Amino acid sequence: MKKLLFLFDTDAVPSVFDTVVGYDGGADHVTGYANVAPDNVGALVDGAVFTRGGKDKQNTAIFVGGGNMGKGEALFEKIKKHFFGPFRVSVMLDSNGSNTTAAAGVALLAKAKSLKGQKAVVLAGTGPVGMRAAAFLAQEGAEVTITSRTKDRAEEAAKALEKRFGVKVKGVAGGTDEERSTAVKDANIVYAAGAIGVQLLPASAWKDNPNIELLADVNAQPPLGIEGIEATDKGKNYGGKLAFGALGIGGLKLKLHRACVGKLFESSEGVFDAEEIYALAKEMA
Repeated sequence: MKKLLFLFDTDAVPSVFDTVVGYDGGADHVTGYANVAPDNVGALVDGAVFTRGGKDKQNTAIFVGGGNMGKGEALFEKIKKHFFGPFRVSVMLDSNGSNTTAAAGVALLAKAKSLKGQKAVVLAGTGPVGMRAAAFLAQEGAEVTITSRTKDRAEEAAKALEKRFGVKVKGVAGGTDEERSTAVKDANIVYAAGAIGVQLLPASAWKDNPNIELLADVNAQPPLGIEGIEATDKGKNYGGKLAFGALGIGGLKLKLHRACVGKLFESSEGVFDAEEIYALAKEMA
């Protein structure tokens, strides 16, 4: 029985990245569908759940991807609601790699040092990676602050995090180097989750800061989000501060992504969203 993975992508073209990792994760065939939305996914789900029975059904799985996490979440919920009784298959949500990237980064930080009671700042924390990283840090017991270009946007994201993950985080303005440097002044942990090629924190804001102990940056393209670290860093010590760069995090992210795909085929009832993916990341870190 062939293992079939169906990519339901919210973008105009199915992701090549997710297709490759789907094969590397153990799928025998990966089929991508573009422009999938809640109003047209029903027939696709029907095709997945009505064609195999019993244990054979675990050889069919669905991966929800695309560049927009909001659209991915809506599609993911619609798919789950479409299942009933035994008519279901395992499903995973990882739009833009947000769940696996955030999970890998925080899992490596948690392995390096206990995060409980620590002060953590997520720079550019209103995007999907930043919000999930903030949620995982808070679930580990850290006191979390997220920054955005405006305080209003940061506070709006904080409310969304409380609604989705049940955690309380603080939102502050971080539109300038000065604001971001001020935000991390008392932090023990800094997690940069900004856009590619955008520096969020100059070296002067962290190298001589006696409070900062852990740094993570998911931006792999120069200039990096945190000046003074390297993309390949994986726990590199900078004067007592441990740093994790995008490629250092990316190694675990890819292994995690592949492992999740493999687990989709272990049953027909698997559901892999942020929480399940983070739990697996902690086991693998």
